[in-house]
Amino acid sequence: MQMICEAYALMKGLLGLKPAEMSEIFSEWDTGILDSFLVEITADILKQRDPVTRKPFVDVVLDTAGQKGTGKWTSTNALDMGVPAPTIAEAVFARCLSAIKEERVAASKVLKGPSKKYWGSKKALVAAIHDALYCSKICSYAQGFQLMRTAAKEFGWKLNFGEIAQIWRGGCIIRAAFLQKITEAYARKPDLANLLLDPYFNKTFKAAQANWRKVVALAVECGVPAPTFSASLAYYDGYRSARLPANLLQSQRDYFGAHTYERLDQPRGKFFHLDWPDPKRPQLPV
Repeated sequence: MQMICEAYALMKGLLGLKPAEMSEIFSEWDTGILDSFLVEITADILKQRDPVTRKPFVDVVLDTAGQKGTGKWTSTNALDMGVPAPTIAEAVFARCLSAIKEERVAASKVLKGPSKKYWGSKKALVAAIHDALYCSKICSYAQGFQLMRTAAKEFGWKLNFGEIAQIWRGGCIIRAAFLQKITEAYARKPDLANLLLDPYFNKTFKAAQANWRKVVALAVECGVPAPTFSASLAYYDGYRSARLPANLLQSQRDYFGAHTYERLDQPRGKFFHLDWPDPKRPQLPV
């Protein structure tokens, strides 16, 4: 839901599109790979008129989102089990940020952003936002399925992930044609570690990530918040990185708290501690 809202915000903020124009775009998207219940109702919402003012309905709704706790619960479980789920967490935080409306109104009078505007092709940017939404959506589901996979191992559950995707496709608010691709991915490889590794999704990223990066960069340059698009891209880049800067982080932890570290030239599970702050002292196995 948050990702769809970010697509809406980018079309409004960068292209100045009216709700009715965006309704047509979402209707078109609903005929392709983004075919889903939420995209379908977004198209309906954006063409709805307020019965009192006759203005576009979405323009008279206060921009503060409520929540029942499912996103928070999912994010908490991800943290408890050590599963990276930044897209899901950012969606929850976006709702929390929306709730402090009065603070945001006051801050808008003090805090200034960039003055850069987008002057490029409308058609090209709409296509890029489409690709950014689809790639981010894949990352969101990848995180969710990775969380279920970890929970299954921890609690001894026997989960058929392809079947779960089929059940969701059968009828719920996340019903989407895209779920068939998840079913096919797990049919190809039931023990798939992450959806990003499936050939179909890998091919999708290769074709669409240039547009995805363009949209995230434009959002940053023009000051349009796109937290789930950005978090999804960071997740993708992090997951595809053979080496992350956590080596420095673990060095910091060993320095200030003697939390130990593992070495590249030693087997996993063997921990060491350096007698800081003299870096010349020998490393002693723990």
